[in-house]
Amino acid sequence: MRIAAMDWRMVEDWLRHDDRACFPLGSTEQHASLSLSVDSILAERVAVEAAEPLGVPVFPVMPFGIAPYFQAFPGSVTLRVSTLCDVVRDVLDSMKRGGFRRILLVNGHGGNQPAAAAAQEWLVDNPDCRVRFHDWWKAPRTLAQVQATDARASHANWMENFPWTRLPTTVADGDKEMVDADRLRTLPPFEARNLLDDGSFGGRTQRSDNEMLAIWDVAVSETRALLEAW
Repeated sequence: MRIAAMDWRMVEDWLRHDDRACFPLGSTEQHASLSLSVDSILAERVAVEAAEPLGVPVFPVMPFGIAPYFQAFPGSVTLRVSTLCDVVRDVLDSMKRGGFRRILLVNGHGGNQPAAAAAQEWLVDNPDCRVRFHDWWKAPRTLAQVQATDARASHANWMENFPWTRLPTTVADGDKEMVDADRLRTLPPFEARNLLDDGSFGGRTQRSDNEMLAIWDVAVSETRALLEAW
């Protein structure tokens, strides 16, 4: 259940018999003609759908992450590594004080990896807790489903083009040559924009909704299994 649909008494009632919770991490950054909030939308949605049958509370998604390479694209926001890690630690501290002890961080943005290390550091001082950092899109079963669908899965291409991340202006299906990712990582923001052009890393723009929903079902199931294992 979304924390946004609960009051504090409902949370207290939950904590009388369970101490699990989800905290999604996203980003606000360019995704070609998809929503700037793709990473946040997907992280929160997979967490909510995974947790709902179990009644596990899901906190609001962290909408900003680490994305300095997209700073030449208007609307993209980036945090310092230290800022994101501090926020994650502060949230974990608050959740623990409230009574949560098993916390699943459902991550939707590759640039947020430093938060995984911050969570591990946090456990050093909080050995009575359990925290798991879950990159939903590259968990083993989900990644296998993605690769079986189309091996050219990458940023802002078909892999992130779900019915709930599209806009009325999202371009129709197309195919773009894959960019040189190694070269991209060496470039400052404005040169990165010139290389990317529309913002996609290449590959097909869109695949069928049936294929996308098949991937989504696996992702939700795999995320739920982590909560159930606790």
